[in-house]
Amino acid sequence: MRRWSRTSRSEVKFQETDIPGAFVIDIEPIADERGFFARAWCAREFEAHGLNPSLVQANISYNRRRKTLRGMHYQRAPHEEAKLVRCIRGALYDVILDLRPGSETFGRWVGYELSAASHRMLYIPEGCAHGFQTLEDHTEVFYQHSAFYAPESATGVAWNDPAFGIEWPYPEDPILSPKDASWPPFTGR
Repeated sequence: MRRWSRTSRSEVKFQETDIPGAFVIDIEPIADERGFFARAWCAREFEAHGLNPSLVQANISYNRRRKTLRGMHYQRAPHEEAKLVRCIRGALYDVILDLRPGSETFGRWVGYELSAASHRMLYIPEGCAHGFQTLEDHTEVFYQHSAFYAPESATGVAWNDPAFGIEWPYPEDPILSPKDASWPPFTGR
């Protein structure tokens, strides 16, 4: 970590994933004897990388047990949403699945470990499904959304759909909600 000085400036670091428009985002902490300061979000920096800077809703997901799996969720048009996701307690394996019609990476997925210790975030673009599986008990996730929740547009695909072959850390007996356990197989583009 860098040491704080009057000329120090915290920035956000963006690394595009194998799915165009999806980013791993790391903070750049500026440290001193008290701890550190870091910028976690800046509309100008997000716009400069072609990302949606609109944030209209924030949610927290608390997960009591390791192996809890939530996903794969997204909102259909006209309520598509981008998400900025960060683990604020514990650790999880986070997955982005490209379901954008016409995308060169349609049907591909990427996964990254997020933890409270790393402060790493993921940006999930509109049209991509998102899900995660907890790696520790008492894991908490903070989401920021570019669109309001619209129940009529909320949908998902099966976490274990063979069409995608997502490799989860704990594929045997994940802890699922009845809704997440009942998403149908994906049927179209």
